Amino acid sequence: MLVGLTYDLRRDYLAMGFSEEEVAEFDSPATVDAIEQALRGLGYRTDRIGNLKSLVERLAQGARWDLVFNIAEGLNGFGRESQVPALLDYFSVPYTFADPLTLALTLHKGMAKRVVRDQGLPTPGFAVVENEAQAAAVDLPFPLFAKPVAEGTGRGVTPLSKVEDRARLVAVCRELLARYQQPVLVETFLPGREFTVGVLGTGPEARALGVMEVELLAQAEAGVYSYVNKEECESRVRYFLADDAQARRAAEVALQAYRALGCRDAGRVDLRCDAKGLPHFLEVNPLAGLHPEHSDLPILCSLAGVTFRELIEGVVDSACRRLPPASGLAGGPWAQRQPARS
Repeated sequence: MLVGLTYDLRRDYLAMGFSEEEVAEFDSPATVDAIEQALRGLGYRTDRIGNLKSLVERLAQGARWDLVFNIAEGLNGFGRESQVPALLDYFSVPYTFADPLTLALTLHKGMAKRVVRDQGLPTPGFAVVENEAQAAAVDLPFPLFAKPVAEGTGRGVTPLSKVEDRARLVAVCRELLARYQQPVLVETFLPGREFTVGVLGTGPEARALGVMEVELLAQAEAGVYSYVNKEECESRVRYFLADDAQARRAAEVALQAYRALGCRDAGRVDLRCDAKGLPHFLEVNPLAGLHPEHSDLPILCSLAGVTFRELIEGVVDSACRRLPPASGLAGGPWAQRQPARS
């Protein structure tokens, strides 16, 4: 079985003149190396494809793969994470992780929250702000929390994101609108514990790998899991597994949201508790970072006793279950050794 790898490398875009923050969601060679080593250790042949431009060129040359392991984040707009999967769909090449619809839907945090809210799941009250007038008219009780509607890796999240009054809300929204050129998500601020839930599998077979609590250390930017705190997590953040009643409820909400939004293979759901301890859905990452030591999902897996190789194996196994039986690959090697999971 030949597995292609699609990805965006930070260093490539830095060489083009992008800033460190602009490429924060992109990957390092260490991530690609680790995924490739895991795949080869599982017996797969691999082919490094690279970014969307490289994929276009390879497809035009006639290259095909049994499966593409996709972690490409893409460039520009709400559909940037959907670009590689949409192209692969056109050429009928199967791939890991979510499809174009889910990737576009979940990148826009406001749209994702609407779907989750319609499912009856708890999520903070919110407004999507497109201009200063809308910021001034937000009808939610303070304090509030403001961040770009379609960024990841904490981009646009700083201690200033928590706002206590309308004047500050308008000022923060003005700055975010100008800097990121996209709407701002304004939410009711939740003062409770912060969790991230790792999920493996698809649909009814999806299961929570564990619930990881995020604790900011003294040297962290206070009060928020910000871009700086995420980038320097080794010295600013402590992660640990939680298994009390709040954490178990967080896992339930996370799984329901993950399924409702159509996520596949693996992902990560972020939640925060309100003043009464009820976990609320914040956002989902259906294309979660996979750096073995730096990304939240592999960190959670390590704490839960799941090796990086086992994580990659589970992702590929889940994706192989979507392959047609005639391919001879449906179910994947893990599925042939393991009973179905619920």
